[in-house]
Amino acid sequence: MSYCPECEAVIDEEFEDVGEVISCPECGVELEVISIDPVEFDLAPVDDEEDDDDFRFDDAEDEEEWDDEDSYEEDEDDDDDV
Repeated sequence: MSYCPECEAVIDEEFEDVGEVISCPECGVELEVISIDPVEFDLAPVDDEEDDDDFRFDDAEDEEEWDDEDSYEEDEDDDDDV
């Protein structure tokens, strides 16, 4: 019998491989098996690559190109009013 390190719920399952990832039945957090005898868990590592995909542009049409010419230019006529 082992416990979730996040919510301390009892997890009464048998595991065959260190590195196996499961979800806690109580809190749903992903846990990695770090020891078989005795069974121990740690929080599973987060896959950063999956999060990065949300912010990538796949189509060149979606991306705006920025040139130095696009920078903000003041109207020269506004200086005459001062």
